[in-house]
Amino acid sequence: MPSPSRGILSALSLAFMGLLWAAGMLVSARVSITGQTDAEIEVTSTAYAMPGTVSAMLVAGAAVGLAVLTLVSRSGREVGTTVRFVISTGSGVIIGGLGALAIITINTEGWIYAVTGGTIAAAATIGGALAGLPRPRVTAAVSWAAIAVFLVGMVLAFLQDDLLPVFGAGSSSASQANAANYWGYAQGILGGLAAGLITYRLLRKDTDLRWPLFGLAGAGPGLLLVLGEILVRTAGARVFDLAGRVSVLDSTIQTMLSGTRLNNALMVLFVGAFTAIVAFGRTLSSPADVEPAPRPSRRAAPVTAPASSTTDADQIEEAARAE
Repeated sequence: MPSPSRGILSALSLAFMGLLWAAGMLVSARVSITGQTDAEIEVTSTAYAMPGTVSAMLVAGAAVGLAVLTLVSRSGREVGTTVRFVISTGSGVIIGGLGALAIITINTEGWIYAVTGGTIAAAATIGGALAGLPRPRVTAAVSWAAIAVFLVGMVLAFLQDDLLPVFGAGSSSASQANAANYWGYAQGILGGLAAGLITYRLLRKDTDLRWPLFGLAGAGPGLLLVLGEILVRTAGARVFDLAGRVSVLDSTIQTMLSGTRLNNALMVLFVGAFTAIVAFGRTLSSPADVEPAPRPSRRAAPVTAPASSTTDADQIEEAARAE
């Protein structure tokens, strides 16, 4: 078990990284939206920025909730399950409210920004609620792995132009489309590998966990991506509907991006779960490595003639002498 000071440092580090990711996405979204002079482009920019921001706010809400719970437990107070859930959810509400202000204040009279801000606030609130669930170490591992998946995607996006020719991108639009599909598969697989390996490494010393929880932890970043996509398609549906009305091209692009995000989330989910389970399985001892328990020795008991047989022999000998 980690020392209390080390646990607090780990929780604060996770909260810092989660907030840094969320702040970066919020600043990027605000700059992208306010930098447009056309109202229609503002709408499409908002739709493009929402999915990544929602995913970041999910992790930020969970990370901050875990940090607050760690500090509260450090103070020596007895905290029940219900109180833990209320504290972590409240932390997510605060983070979500601050994130929503960064978008709503772009134009307080525009409903599109209110919807976007509300979706962001809902994401952080749900993340805070997840921090209040049992097994906080699993939630922390999932949050770290989600940050790693984001970093993998960011690095691959930076190298996309250089690596797309490796996947067969040429001068034709068909080859570029096929290369983009393969690129998406590679990104999902690499993200899933990172998710599974990181969650296993963070949880491998927890002897109370069994393989189903390792699989759930490995699938966690993918589940967060799926949850973020659900939020975008429900709470933020009006924004995407409005963006799709700008032009047929924008509607087609939004549909393609939505399918790509969902496919990537599912690949991260399944690859991450499989990788974590395999990594956990490699630590198990095979039956051949287990020494069989020694069997009790069975020594043959000495055979002794019954007392009655000796008596019968003496009687026969005496009868023969009498004759």
